Amino acid sequence: MPFRKVQPERLSHAVVRQIETLILRGILRQGERLPPERELAERMGVSRPSLREAIAELVDSGLLTTRAGSGVYVAEVLGSAFSDGLIALFAKHDEAVFDYIDFRRDLETLAAERAARLASDTDLNVIDAVLERMIAAHKARATQDEARLDAEFHMAIIEASHNVVMLHMMRSMFQLLRDGVFYNRQVIFRQKTTRSALLDQHRAINSAIQARDPPGARKAVEAHLDFVRAALHDAQIFERNEQIAMLKFGRRTCG
Repeated sequence: MPFRKVQPERLSHAVVRQIETLILRGILRQGERLPPERELAERMGVSRPSLREAIAELVDSGLLTTRAGSGVYVAEVLGSAFSDGLIALFAKHDEAVFDYIDFRRDLETLAAERAARLASDTDLNVIDAVLERMIAAHKARATQDEARLDAEFHMAIIEASHNVVMLHMMRSMFQLLRDGVFYNRQVIFRQKTTRSALLDQHRAINSAIQARDPPGARKAVEAHLDFVRAALHDAQIFERNEQIAMLKFGRRTCG
């Protein structure tokens, strides 16, 4: 018969599984510091030696890292989907910008559909709350805050899709966006009409997701990212035209 005696599980293994699950689901984020040893052991109801054993195993596996005199952190490598060389290459070539937007369009439409279908009530409240903060930043003309909340809004939708592979992949992609590797969102915020249109598009995405309308959520995301693509293309043309105009102006003033 295919039965064996049940072996009691070591407490350290249970700790490892719990922390792994929190990282996998994106609840513990890269670079986040874990509570001090005494506090964490009390929260998890285990001895400090068992906790140390679990931490050591997670450090060996590359999920956690220790910093002398500082504590234990979720490893930064969780968000590093690309090598430094490839990131530098992306930053130098315009085609990477538009490939990035197309990639986002493909994945985020799926995420929005899933969020409209599978998100919990708490997920929906988080998405709605981020949008409200974005609206406040828009009214205050706080463009940097508005840009940051733009990324937060999209990440909240991806988190609400409850697909852990998509979650970690897109967190990495959005980190590159925040770092300005693909494009600086301030570029497309220069025109007041563009900023207002972007806000209206985020409202439409939120409305479809709150209504639990998967097809509507997909269409709203498609419309938004198509607009972003066109705005960036226009911004690049404007920049080239400005450079040419400056050269012409320089020749006139010299003559």
